[in-house]
Amino acid sequence: MGHLVGKEALYRELGKKVDGLTVRVPWNENFHAILKELYTVEEADLIVRMPYRLSNRKRIQKITKIEETKLQRLLDGLCAKGLIIDVEIQGNYFYMISPMVIGIFEFTMMRTGGHLNTKEWARLFTGYMFGENSFMAANCAEGDKVSVLRALPHEGTVAEEDFVEVLDFEKASHFVESSSRFGIGLCSCRHEKHHLDEKKCDNPLESCASFDMGADFLIRNHLAREISKTQMLEHLARSRESGLVLSADNVKNNITAICSCCSCCCNVFLGISRFGYNGLLVTSNFIAQVTDDQCNGCGKCAKACPIGAIAMLPVQDPVSRIKKKANIDPERCLGCGVCVLQCTKANALHLFKREKRVLHPENSFEKLILQCLEKGNLQNQLFDHPESITHQVMRNIVGGFLRLPPVKKALMSDVLRSTFLKTIAAGVKMQGIKVPGM
Repeated sequence: MGHLVGKEALYRELGKKVDGLTVRVPWNENFHAILKELYTVEEADLIVRMPYRLSNRKRIQKITKIEETKLQRLLDGLCAKGLIIDVEIQGNYFYMISPMVIGIFEFTMMRTGGHLNTKEWARLFTGYMFGENSFMAANCAEGDKVSVLRALPHEGTVAEEDFVEVLDFEKASHFVESSSRFGIGLCSCRHEKHHLDEKKCDNPLESCASFDMGADFLIRNHLAREISKTQMLEHLARSRESGLVLSADNVKNNITAICSCCSCCCNVFLGISRFGYNGLLVTSNFIAQVTDDQCNGCGKCAKACPIGAIAMLPVQDPVSRIKKKANIDPERCLGCGVCVLQCTKANALHLFKREKRVLHPENSFEKLILQCLEKGNLQNQLFDHPESITHQVMRNIVGGFLRLPPVKKALMSDVLRSTFLKTIAAGVKMQGIKVPGM
């Protein structure tokens, strides 16, 4: 019985550790079951004892005091499961704990081969994402702004007068041309819905596109297969033809992935359409607008929109041959351009520049800092040694300060955000800390 109590306490500590990363993970029965399904006792113990931020094996060994050969075996096994992310920087490997999203959920549901309990994983994840005390509610109910993903406008859907406003970081083709390695793996959401018999579309399971550092990690750990630049361009062309939304890393530079999302499978879209969590996906800098006198009321755009942002409203003119016209909800429109792709006959829909430009983090480092600040976990990245008394004290002091609503609001504001990020970046460089994407 004592062994069982110790084991249960260990998994509870593991849950707290994952909750201290970039997204919040509320404790409930589903989350407890997920942890026991995915992590062995040895693996859970390692994660609990690991530093929070990206570290090489030497530092991890020094902090955890796990024998070197055993430590490497555990690290390799966790990377193969996607529960730790290994990053190669200048020929050396650095490791960081996978958060729930993007991380544990996606990489687990991208696994293939062997005797995997995938159906049970799918059941547990969907219960955790949308059930009681859910992951979605914990991260979206308060209107959080720093989502992990942003919508990319399909190229050719922006109105001519605003075409010059489309910057490189808003073009999928730019990321293909500027990358040197490409991977394609299972779409975690689509794979999940497949095992739950909830996949209503005929879109392929293999549709998660990865680039450079992201592709390196996934290919190295057999979570994706390598493809050529030409094959990547063909994949994006198929996504366009199928009317899928392109969702990329919520960063401007060095993106690692682009998802091809559909309304029936994507957990992000289900969170928006069913629960109104509009902040799950950051919009593009464009918004769809209808030219009323050209709309023929066919309704193809409304059917194509994955989150129900377009309604077909009755035309008030009794002599008009057209009985309904498209009306776009500006609070929900993602600016993805999927609706524009369907409006080829009437040519009544285009994307136009939003009045207020959407701010995206410059790189993955800025996104990590902003996410941690928003979730109240930034102190864990600044003082990341889990066993150091000094770090524990500093985490409590700094964490309490950063969680004060006026402080967090000020640091996240347009006025102070840039200065705050530059200060953090300067401090990181002074300490010689390795940060991918910075």
